[in-house]
Amino acid sequence: MPNPTRTYDIRAFGATGDGKTLDTDAINRTIAAAAAAGGGTVEFPPGTYLSFTIRLKSHVWLHLSPGATIEAAAEAPGFGHYDEAEPSRSGSPDIGGSYHNSLISGDSLEDIAITGPGVIYGKGLPRQNGGSGRDFSGPSVSLAPNLPASVGLTLPGRGGNKSIGLVNCHNVLLRDFWVHEGGWSAMDALGIDNFTIENVKVDTNRDGFDVDCCRNVRITDCTINALNDDGICLKSPDSLGVLRACENITITGCLVSGYDTGSVFDGTYRHTQPLAPDRDGPTGRIKFGTGSAGGFKNITIANCVFDRSRGLALEAVDGGTIENVTITNIAMRNVSNAAIFLRIGDRGHGPSGRPVGAIHGVSISHIVASGVDGRFPIIIAGLPGHPVEDVRISDIRMVSNGGLSLDAAAKQPAELVNRFFLRGADIAGATRPLQPAGTSQGVS
Repeated sequence: MPNPTRTYDIRAFGATGDGKTLDTDAINRTIAAAAAAGGGTVEFPPGTYLSFTIRLKSHVWLHLSPGATIEAAAEAPGFGHYDEAEPSRSGSPDIGGSYHNSLISGDSLEDIAITGPGVIYGKGLPRQNGGSGRDFSGPSVSLAPNLPASVGLTLPGRGGNKSIGLVNCHNVLLRDFWVHEGGWSAMDALGIDNFTIENVKVDTNRDGFDVDCCRNVRITDCTINALNDDGICLKSPDSLGVLRACENITITGCLVSGYDTGSVFDGTYRHTQPLAPDRDGPTGRIKFGTGSAGGFKNITIANCVFDRSRGLALEAVDGGTIENVTITNIAMRNVSNAAIFLRIGDRGHGPSGRPVGAIHGVSISHIVASGVDGRFPIIIAGLPGHPVEDVRISDIRMVSNGGLSLDAAAKQPAELVNRFFLRGADIAGATRPLQPAGTSQGVS
């Protein structure tokens, strides 16, 4: 890791920290000087540092002192812009696969770190990919009355993306800072080896942590509030241009939730927004997928809390295999859909001709959940000819909201082969009998 005794103060390189002057150039000059000297710590003293893309370099450690904030600037003619998004590595035009246009960006680096206790504030970052087809401006006043208008902001051509975007890096540490309103993702890491995230707190309007095609990852003692999207999401898409599993992952001691955006950051824990933009309940949660072409293996999740969020989701919907997974000691409260959701689908994203995915070798134990939707407290859904296999679920306590009829309990949704999730409406409108034989196998 960088030499922490060699410190470079960004104010010595011209940064003002007044929250009005653009400090991008001064910050990047400081990083370049540290890298040229073989590495060191780039210090952010107390202040608000308005910036476009900050370009990390190998052997450099960013340290946000108490009272220091890096604030994402809003693009405007004559003022400045974020770096251009890099060309897609997989041929997909999805801006979610770009990293160079992040507030803090790193590509093909080693021995880098960002530490706190300061704040990264994604104020000027757009919240939506215009091509995603998902509306983050709020579906209607009655569904999401407090979803801020900025969530739907898009910018043509350029536009910042994530708060932190890292790709193809080795030996990475994130520790002890806040991310507030993080943009498309508070942190998106693609193809990172030896990656540690400790005591990072996120209160954001889209994804919290996206961990894509990474290996040897530890996420410990983190708090992620993400009402409108996933809290911690493991993915293995073909974004690197090759298939790569997400593997050797440990997630422990974390809290994921879906309170109103900003209300964990300010300590009020408001819950006035009842639905996420997909018209289901608050998201939050820990999820595998939906990008799953490379698969997931050797993963442990333990001692975590889900609060006002959706439940645990393991989804193999783009091919790939979910295997060797242990999940234990999870407490859930106010779960807005299935507390446990295992799903094989055939969405078709990723390389053409990719076979249908698989789920096997999964152990889930010691789960306590309350406020679960009684229509589907646990869903294990394969496809005809592609059952979920070798899953052990034990020591589970579920408390549902109740109020269901026998007729409602007997309903079963359609296969929905191309869908990667099931809404309450899919269950409520179902007319077929309960799960057909062959949908799951070897479950105990």
